[in-house]
Amino acid sequence: MSMIVKGLRVLGAEGPRVFLARLLAKAHTRLVRYKPAMLVANNDAAGVDWTTRPAQLEDQITVREGPVDIAWVMSPPGRESGGHQNLFRFIDFAEKAGHRCTIYLYSSMVDQVSIPDVRSMLAKSAAYPNLAADIRMYEAASGVHDSAQALFATGWETAYPVYLDKSRAKRFYFVQDFEPSFYPVGTEYVLAENTYRFGFHGITAGGWLAHKLHAEYGMSTDMFDFAVDKTHYHVTNTNRRTEVFFYARPVTARRAFEFGLLALADFAAMKPDVTINLAGWNVSNWNIPFKYKNLASLDISQLNEVYNRCAAGLVLSLTNMSLLPLELMASGVAPVVNDAPNNRLVSDNPFIEYVPASPLAIARTMVEVLDRPDAVERTIAMSKSLANVDWRDSGNQFVEAFERVMSA
Repeated sequence: MSMIVKGLRVLGAEGPRVFLARLLAKAHTRLVRYKPAMLVANNDAAGVDWTTRPAQLEDQITVREGPVDIAWVMSPPGRESGGHQNLFRFIDFAEKAGHRCTIYLYSSMVDQVSIPDVRSMLAKSAAYPNLAADIRMYEAASGVHDSAQALFATGWETAYPVYLDKSRAKRFYFVQDFEPSFYPVGTEYVLAENTYRFGFHGITAGGWLAHKLHAEYGMSTDMFDFAVDKTHYHVTNTNRRTEVFFYARPVTARRAFEFGLLALADFAAMKPDVTINLAGWNVSNWNIPFKYKNLASLDISQLNEVYNRCAAGLVLSLTNMSLLPLELMASGVAPVVNDAPNNRLVSDNPFIEYVPASPLAIARTMVEVLDRPDAVERTIAMSKSLANVDWRDSGNQFVEAFERVMSA
């Protein structure tokens, strides 16, 4: 596959944010002289002095009653961008609570963003809810609309225009991961880390982020719990299962693709007849030392059928935990997850198999899951353990935190 075709596939699937990040990573290594470019526009990065507070952040709007007019600044969404899909879920919760929302797309390569194409992609995808929100490009000169009362940053690069915007709207930060860890220690790491010092109120995905940002950066935070959409994920197979699943994302370093291959190579040696399903990315160009089934990128409507063939699902998360462990459990799959605070502080469900980050230990645990004499009973029990876990409850947590801070 040519580099151009690969690039177009990434651009279409995950949007300009991921595409640009990967393009820049290659440029750093291949070009001797180049114009510096990042997810954040250079002028915005240079324009923020977070050691002093601009006037608009010292006199922010308070709304004690009635709906709030919310502006959301985000990178352009992609068809397979799980972070955007979850973000849109919470915008939907805000709209259902009666708040008015407007979405602003921010990109340091504005010329490559098409609003009609974005709207078309959203309309065609079952993973995105239908919103009433208008979608616009963010322009620094004009900023957000005059009636905006709350302004959300949704990724580290968007925190810069949100900080600089002249609106008196109250600043919030919808944080889904510790984004400095997406980069080696360097400029982007520092710029991403600094956004937690901007004085925004953070509403985070899970407790690990809320604790980390408050303890290490003094950020005021609330959190919402992870949940699962059981209309998409549920048990249909109550027989003993003979396959396993790996969330294979070689293009997302925090999902530890290569480490997972080490564990699966050991597992394949122990269980050579078990089908290993790899999904999340097309891995046909990678050298994988065991027999596997390449499911590439699946639509959300296809996942439950795959999950219901599997006894164990390997999901590695080196920063904030993935949504997949709960989705797997809802379908009766035992999640095998690297044991670390970033995962345990998000979910302590007893059916998650937390394992030290040792390839052999992970492989042995996957074997144990397949060989359990009570595997069928546990399949049903783990799904039932999520009976009271619902995204609507997480949405209520989000809305309650937002309205409390907005009224203060």
